Amino acid sequence: MRRSQQRMIFIVAATCLGMLAAACGNGSSSSTSTTTGSGAIPNQRYAANSSGTPVRGGTLTMLGTGDVDFMDPNVSYYAVGYLGLRMWARSLYTYPAIQGQTTTPVPDLATANPTITNGGLTYAITIRTGAMWNTSPPRQVTAADALLGVKRTCNPTQPFGGQPDFTNLIAGYAAFCNGFTNVSSTDAAAQKAYIDANNISGVTVDPNNAQTIIFQLTQPVSYFTNILGLNAFDPAPVEYLNYLPGSNDLAQHTISDGPYQVQTYDPAKSIDFVRNPVWKASTDTIRKAYVNQINVNETGTQASIQQQILTNTPQADMEWDSYVPTNDIPSLLAANDPRLSLESEFSTNPYVVFNAQSPNNGGALGKLAVRQALEYGLNRTNLIQDGGGPKVSPPLTQVLPPGITGSAPSYSQYNYDPAKAKQLLASAGYSSGLTLKFLYRPASLLSSNMFQTIQSDLGKIGITVVGVGVPNADFYTKYLEKPSQATSGVWDVSLAGWSPDWYGNAAASFFPPLFDGRILPPTSSNFGLFSDPTLNPIIDAALKAPTEAAAAALWHQADIETMKNAAIFPITAPNQPEIHGSQVHNAIYMAIYEQSDPTNVWLSK
Repeated sequence: MRRSQQRMIFIVAATCLGMLAAACGNGSSSSTSTTTGSGAIPNQRYAANSSGTPVRGGTLTMLGTGDVDFMDPNVSYYAVGYLGLRMWARSLYTYPAIQGQTTTPVPDLATANPTITNGGLTYAITIRTGAMWNTSPPRQVTAADALLGVKRTCNPTQPFGGQPDFTNLIAGYAAFCNGFTNVSSTDAAAQKAYIDANNISGVTVDPNNAQTIIFQLTQPVSYFTNILGLNAFDPAPVEYLNYLPGSNDLAQHTISDGPYQVQTYDPAKSIDFVRNPVWKASTDTIRKAYVNQINVNETGTQASIQQQILTNTPQADMEWDSYVPTNDIPSLLAANDPRLSLESEFSTNPYVVFNAQSPNNGGALGKLAVRQALEYGLNRTNLIQDGGGPKVSPPLTQVLPPGITGSAPSYSQYNYDPAKAKQLLASAGYSSGLTLKFLYRPASLLSSNMFQTIQSDLGKIGITVVGVGVPNADFYTKYLEKPSQATSGVWDVSLAGWSPDWYGNAAASFFPPLFDGRILPPTSSNFGLFSDPTLNPIIDAALKAPTEAAAAALWHQADIETMKNAAIFPITAPNQPEIHGSQVHNAIYMAIYEQSDPTNVWLSK
């Protein structure tokens, strides 16, 4: 969420928004809030389907096409990974499933908002008494567990991808992590020894209260509470030190402090969640946990899942890493189908990323003129049509989407111009064209359609595009998050998606992780290994800006610099359709998961 990452998922969009008002007229609708800017529409529930008295019990079945990235709270950095964690891993702060409040963080394990002192440099958070691990015997979640969670984020095996959000913000964190890089990435015992023997100077347990964790910052920022809501800051039980972070061994030995626990996990196939017997509703104001069990089937196809949900097939309640096919939306809108919702996003999703370090074609993509030729040669209008048209997939020509501080009214440094593209290619020494490898996900209809569109568009300027199709579950973890795949030329161009790690004043969750060339995957999500020495000082200045207004001006400057150097080709800041079965009630959409919250729905008998 990556959000996202908080949020990195290809989404699909709808047409026929002229039918929107009628579809919103359903008497059971609840709803909402703010627009995200030009081209976006308000968050609108066609039907949260929340009328009636909640019913406890039953099994919620979710159908999907892909898996979580990791079953490890301090490592996961993917929307569907966050969705899975919602069931069994609690955070210090999180987002409530309450209409109009779904992007405002509130205390989860924390008893209250942080106590902020020392001119904004010191944050103290106290963990609720009664929140328990489902160990044998059960034990209290403590501040020491929260400290352990922070230490695990920069492990050498599978570090958290959003570290640029806070690496230089938490005192002592960078030094601790630098030392951790010298530890074996394949030796769990060595990693445990390092964690036990070394401390982060700016993260401590209050000596007077074992339930309070204290963070010392290097500078005051207005969004640190939002950062504390990342799953990366989830407390971790000491048992996790027996396994390599993000490993399948750990995934088979998860420990829960949420309302559900993992009963079985078969990677890329299924996950079954059952009630956690030691969870206490009195300690959790976020998750109602109406259903007894949640079963996830990850082996479907987008079309078959949609058909099962539309026909109210038993055991087809909600989507999981699968979204309404574009072609189905007009008829759903025309029918005023109460199960459909259409939601605003705050994302750049998808965008085209260029592998600046690819050795292919004599290192062509490392040349600015070649990347700029691609900017002129890609037809955004065609790609928008793949996403359902501009009303639901409003065009985006910059990095920051509407609704994020620093996003200016739409501007474009490039307009579709095949002749200009050919001229730039020739100036770079590629008048005869070149061949690019395009990494994509065949299981995603949008990904497949956009691949074909890009193949056609670039063919018109003399560029041959060859597809490299990979499974959904491998797309990020085995390809984009592995710099070796980029530097060895496995791919040249790809589609990726990005949602902020938090909302509003959140440009800091775009530029450092995506474009700071000093921090590369898997520690960041700079998949194209982009580096611009002019951009980095702008990022640093924005992070230290004394006011939000000053930061906004700098983030806009960073946006202009990034696009001038053609790091990516933005496509859309989309609105997302979602559907659920008629038997599902209180389906509240959560942008952080790109899905309704399973821990708060209830089922008809």
